[in-house]
Amino acid sequence: MCSSATEWIDHVHYSFQQKPKRTRVRVLKLLRRKRREEEMEVRNLKMYMENISILEENEKLRKQATLLHQENLALMSEFQKRFSNSDINN
Repeated sequence: MCSSATEWIDHVHYSFQQKPKRTRVRVLKLLRRKRREEEMEVRNLKMYMENISILEENEKLRKQATLLHQENLALMSEFQKRFSNSDINN
């Protein structure tokens, strides 16, 4: 393998400079994990914004339903007054 002590030292020194495969695999796994986490954050943000818009639309519809209910009550009251007046006149 190595014919002299200096070659052996150079070989050992070179071996320590190279990163083992396990380290590269760990780095790749960490990079993939970080990418997945970033993708999840983007998805969560999109869903959060969608939920906000749904809640706002829900509030608008609730207000509209309340107004329609009040209008319905007013019309029913007017309808009952007219019927009770027509019953009295007959």
